[in-house]
Amino acid sequence: MTYRLWTGIVLLTLSSVSQIFGDDFPQPFNTEKSTTKPMTPQEALDGMTLPEGFKMTVFAAEPDVNQPIALATDDRGRLWVAENYTYSESSTNYTSDLRDRVVILEDIDGDGHFDTRKVFWDQGRRLTSVEVGHGGVWVLDAPNLLFIPDANKDDVPDGEPVVMLDGWDDNAARHTIVNGLRWGPDGWLYGRNGIMAVSNVGVPGSTPDQRKSLDCGIWRFHPTRHEFEIVCVGTTNPWGMDWDENGQMFFINTVIGHLWHVVPGARFRRMYGEHLHPHTYGIIEQTADHFHWDTRDLWHDIRKDGVTIMTKTTDEAGGGHAHCGMTILQGRPFPEELQGSVLALNLHGRRINRDTLHRHGATYTAKHASDFVRVSDPWFRGIEIINGRNGELFIADWSDTGECHENDGIHRTSGRIYRMTPTASEQSPHKPPSLKGVDGLSNQKLADLVASEWEWLSRKCLLELAERAAHSPLEPGIHKFLLTKFHSDESEQARLRRLWALHVTGGTTPELLTSCLDDKSEHVRCWAIRLLTEKGDVPAAALTKFQSMAQTDDSGLVLTWLASALQRLRYEDRWPIALALGTHGEYADDRVLPLMVWYGVEPAVLSNPEQATNMAASCKLPIVREYIARRVTLEIERQPEVVAQLLEQLTTRHAEAPVVADVLRGMTEALRGWRKATPVAGWEAFSAVNAKSNNDEVRRLSRELSLVFGDGRALDELRAIAADGGSDLSERRAAVRALVLARDADIVKLLQNLLGNRDMVQEAISGLAAFGNDDTPKLLVSRFPGFNLPAKQAAITTLVSRPQFANVLLDAVTEGKIDRSFVSAFQLRQMQNSGDAQLSERVTNMWPELAEQSKEKAAFIADLRTKLTPEVIAQANPSAGRVLFTQSCATCHTLYGEGKKIAPDLTGAQRNNLNYLLENIVDPSATVSKNFKLTVALLNDGRVLNGVVIESTEKTLTLQTATDPVVVQREEIEDMHESPVSMMPEKLLNVLTDQQIQDLIAYLMTTAQVPLPGGE
Repeated sequence: MTYRLWTGIVLLTLSSVSQIFGDDFPQPFNTEKSTTKPMTPQEALDGMTLPEGFKMTVFAAEPDVNQPIALATDDRGRLWVAENYTYSESSTNYTSDLRDRVVILEDIDGDGHFDTRKVFWDQGRRLTSVEVGHGGVWVLDAPNLLFIPDANKDDVPDGEPVVMLDGWDDNAARHTIVNGLRWGPDGWLYGRNGIMAVSNVGVPGSTPDQRKSLDCGIWRFHPTRHEFEIVCVGTTNPWGMDWDENGQMFFINTVIGHLWHVVPGARFRRMYGEHLHPHTYGIIEQTADHFHWDTRDLWHDIRKDGVTIMTKTTDEAGGGHAHCGMTILQGRPFPEELQGSVLALNLHGRRINRDTLHRHGATYTAKHASDFVRVSDPWFRGIEIINGRNGELFIADWSDTGECHENDGIHRTSGRIYRMTPTASEQSPHKPPSLKGVDGLSNQKLADLVASEWEWLSRKCLLELAERAAHSPLEPGIHKFLLTKFHSDESEQARLRRLWALHVTGGTTPELLTSCLDDKSEHVRCWAIRLLTEKGDVPAAALTKFQSMAQTDDSGLVLTWLASALQRLRYEDRWPIALALGTHGEYADDRVLPLMVWYGVEPAVLSNPEQATNMAASCKLPIVREYIARRVTLEIERQPEVVAQLLEQLTTRHAEAPVVADVLRGMTEALRGWRKATPVAGWEAFSAVNAKSNNDEVRRLSRELSLVFGDGRALDELRAIAADGGSDLSERRAAVRALVLARDADIVKLLQNLLGNRDMVQEAISGLAAFGNDDTPKLLVSRFPGFNLPAKQAAITTLVSRPQFANVLLDAVTEGKIDRSFVSAFQLRQMQNSGDAQLSERVTNMWPELAEQSKEKAAFIADLRTKLTPEVIAQANPSAGRVLFTQSCATCHTLYGEGKKIAPDLTGAQRNNLNYLLENIVDPSATVSKNFKLTVALLNDGRVLNGVVIESTEKTLTLQTATDPVVVQREEIEDMHESPVSMMPEKLLNVLTDQQIQDLIAYLMTTAQVPLPGGE
């Protein structure tokens, strides 16, 4: 069936457009640069590849719907659409010339197309989400979470929106803005937030200390108690989530991994930057065991003239890194083989990915299944997918070219919503109950249907019960019915829904939930833990039971939820449970559980050091041992007795070598960057025992710590190892690093002698940067021709670290001893930031192209675009480009598995887009997150460091430079300031010849790794 009267979207009359947008609603305008046009809805529909047993219809399309950014359904099954018109090009961000709105679409005759359309609200300024419930409509319109009352459900707001939360960033967050409202089974309203800005959120009128800070992660808000909580943090830009049949929550993400299982209190990997929690130390990796792209591909080159282009391997893997919208198939009408499937829209891959969930370790993993749907329409940009009342799936298509950053302009007058249904359900005898809406049902009927096998109906009944109970208590018989059903032999999933209904209607008691801790179902036990700790005041009987469960429960999932619950308990109540969790050595290598235990005890370590040191010495979870030792050692100047207590615990217990190694590793990490520290009581005896250990790591770490503690014997021993050519290579390198860190002046001569040692040359060159020896730059220049490529890069890094060294480098470049191509744009900028005016002037004179002003960048890009034709790139040498990438890019980025991960991994999606490449290389600071802004530090030993702050403690600062992380003591910093520019230099191409630019771009546009010159 064709989409009603579609004879071509270009035939729309001005009057019909005016009718759609209204006289007082600003007329949307397009700024899309591409000259291509979207397919008609029917053409797009005809080009879709669907799984067997499903059909698709066009539910709505432009001009009836445009820019659909979010979807929701009400209790009648009508579709609520958030239309966002204000999102603009990166230079504009969000335009004030337009507004956003909420539209209601209803399919009355059930033919798969909407029949009626209403505009509910049209005053949005940064609208990203809509949800219906509790007497009105909830929208995210940054900086606010708004509630628009509509108690009589006449689709007309009863009054002005009420600000429920404020403080969301509405500028720097850009496309990682707050989004994604969904009701959870616990009765809370959940949402998401992205990485590019920190928001300070609270109810209106909150003081700064009452607000909660977050960037990327999941949060929730209680609709009647008006409480705001951060659920978990990390990832990049969550933009889709759902709960499985057991109430376990999962969300979808972009760039660094797509699927994540939500454990409250979890701290996941971030795309970049530090966690806001200062003592996180370790992070949880993604749940999925795979990526939806070839991780050797560039993640950020995602379009060419609006057309998605990708490598074959990325296509086979799933289509790309960007995901928007997610749902989990469950209940009727989906076939058994699809039950529990995670469906996620792949933005650049123009498809719906499918993953399957499996229990693994303490929690879950997700495995890749064949793509669920593929779309040939090059304008398809799937952004939302939700379940409808009859089991159908509604899919929102933003319908535009390019990618989410919108560097190519906005096409606002397009958008589609598709409706996908299982055809088998049409002949099935199992039909959803015929209801006009759940709000007309009795409380008894709602309580019955809350366990319906139709997931949409179950959730709407749960929400309706919660809303009614919020206004007045339910009749006693309802709770009795739910409780009887919960204790019956219903399915596990039905029993869970009865429990949720009891909870959201006030029908649970501490006694009931405590008894649930003995339930045969691990999921009931998990939910009992969660609900008991929801308000923080946990009964003593439950705490006692938590401790015994932590010791004996055979479910890793239950243990994980107990670990999660630690963060909601008083400090003194955490330790008995944590110590019991620490006995589970079978989960020592688990991805989630050990870190959740650490997150739970970390804030309590200093308040009860005796328990903390006891756990560090006895725990069977290595990472917990290491992190407790690290945390207490950070306080060695204020509380040296705690570190001494830890050593005593290890000695008294005759701790085995692996335990000692974990503790020493934590202590070493805590003192990283320290020159000296006062030894604690018992260290000398403890280190003497370690010196005789059969464990190499124990001996090495103990020796290095002794050096920090001022032990002259350790200094002599390290000198001997560093000088001994017969020593183990890794030990020898470690000894050199330790001596350099201690600023042992006697090491300089050895380092200079090691410049001819192929195995030690990089350690030697890097170490020499710490000492201002006048002979060093001359030696590096004279030996430069004989260095291999990594050693040459290290030499340049050392030469630019001090003004007096840098002048010798510039002399060598002038005299032709070192080719200027070895000096990267980043290093040129470092010399300019040295504080030495003469050096800066000299650099500018030698590289006059660095003086180019920002206004000329566009002209430079245009010139390159003209020169870099497909024919020119085809004739370039990508192997030579690979060398240039190694020199200029791989110090921060990874490509084809090579390079470093300082900056975002260049993986994930399509390439071949010259425009996007040039824009990001020539002007990387156009949009720069605070996490990537450059910090310039001038040290009192004469060095100049340029980098991004990646860790900060009271005593030290860690700067991620273009090559390595460097830890400096704060007292060594004479001056430090933050630059508004990106760590990535803006003149990277300016310092290259035309041929080198061609070679580098050719390499970046390859679809597979190429050999180095000469076949290396």
